[in-house]
Amino acid sequence: MSAIPQDTTRRGEFAHPALLYRGSDAYLAGTVPFITEGLDRGEPVAVAVPGPNLALLEKALDDRAAEVSLLDMTRAGRNPGRIIPGVLRAFADAHPGRRVRIIGEPIWQGRSATEYPACVQHEALINLAFADRDVTILCPYDVDRLSPDVLADAAATHPVLIDDAGSVRSPDYAPTYVVAKWNLPLPEAPDGALTLAFDNATLTEPRLAASRYAVGAGLDLDRIPDVELAVNELATNTILHGGGSGTLRLWTEDGHLVCELRDRGHLTDPLVGRIPVVRATPGGRGMLLVNHLADLVRMHTTAAGTTLRVYFALTA
Repeated sequence: MSAIPQDTTRRGEFAHPALLYRGSDAYLAGTVPFITEGLDRGEPVAVAVPGPNLALLEKALDDRAAEVSLLDMTRAGRNPGRIIPGVLRAFADAHPGRRVRIIGEPIWQGRSATEYPACVQHEALINLAFADRDVTILCPYDVDRLSPDVLADAAATHPVLIDDAGSVRSPDYAPTYVVAKWNLPLPEAPDGALTLAFDNATLTEPRLAASRYAVGAGLDLDRIPDVELAVNELATNTILHGGGSGTLRLWTEDGHLVCELRDRGHLTDPLVGRIPVVRATPGGRGMLLVNHLADLVRMHTTAAGTTLRVYFALTA
C-alpha cells in the first residue's frame, strides 16, 4: 500500500486521497511512508487522527514523531465544522509558500448519526476550501469498521482512492452533489423544547434564555459563556441577514444541550464559518466563532429559510 507519489502533484495542485485500510498494519503502511516522505522533502507534516491511531503512529515514527504536529481528532475535530479553519487551514496557513502534508481522519467508528452528515459535508467542502493550494490531505477510512454507505460517501468526496492494490481515480467523485445531498431538513424539536420568538427589540433575550437553560441543564459553568456567545452571534445574524426576526428553541438530547435558531435567511456560501477571516475583513466571524465554540453544528438552509443547531456536551 502506498500514498500518492509526491512527484505526481504539481505546485498549486491540491490532493485529497482517501486511504481505505484494514487493520493497524495496513494503516501504518499507508500513513507512515506518507509522513516520512514529506519530512524527507522538507515539507511540514501534521497528523489529526483519533487517539488510538495517533498512539500507533507516534510509536511507529519513533524519534521522527517530534518533527510532526500531532493532534487528537476526537478533540480538535469533535465538531466537523471546526476542522477546516481550526486544524487544516490553521496548519497550512502557518507555512505560507511551502507545500504541506496533512493526515486527517474525521470519520471513525463511534461518530453518531447526528454528527455524520456534518462529517460528510466537511469532507466534501475540503475540496472547495483548498482548491489550488499546495496541500495534500490524506484521509484514512477503516474498511472493517465503517459501513458500506460511509465508504460510498468517501468515494464521492475524494478524487483518489488508495487501498492494498494501489491508487485509482474515484469514478464516483462528486463533492458538490454530496454537499447538496446532506443539506437535509433537521428532525423537529421535541414537544417540551423551550421556544422563544425574538426580533431586534428583544435581541438580548435569546442569550439570556440560553444561559439560564444551560445552567439548569447542568452544563459545566466554564462553558456557559460559550453558549451565550454562540446564541448571541446566531441571533444577531438573524436580525442582520435572516429577515429581522427568528425563533430560538432549547432542549437536551443524548447528553447535549441543543440550541436551535430558525429564520428566513438563506446561507448560499457553503464555506460560511469554515474559512479563517483576516483581521482587516469586516464581518464574517459569527459562524466561524460558533464553529469554534460548539461541539457540533448542524444546518439546513434553503431559499425558504435556515435552521441552525449548535450542540454542547453536558459532560466532558
